[in-house]
Amino acid sequence: MYLEIVSPEATLFSGEVTSVTVPGINGEFQMLQNHAPIVSLLQEGKVKVQGNMNLDEEFASKFTKDQDGNTVLEISSGTVELKDNKVIVLAD
Repeated sequence: MYLEIVSPEATLFSGEVTSVTVPGINGEFQMLQNHAPIVSLLQEGKVKVQGNMNLDEEFASKFTKDQDGNTVLEISSGTVELKDNKVIVLAD
């Protein structure tokens, strides 16, 4: 699936990934290939991404790795939309 992570400053990442886990307002949930379309508000927490992410040097410091090998971005709020295997995370 294709993922874009956009902040007010810039597009932090865009590319193919295996899965995305986000902190929804009703709890954390994961999206995989061929997931049903969804739009959700996000709360403070971690966006976790599985897959080989080639991060731009300018934004790499915003991301960390967890013990499971996921690439993690801490957010304070945002929205997520998934449609046709394209995930867009608008993150603050």
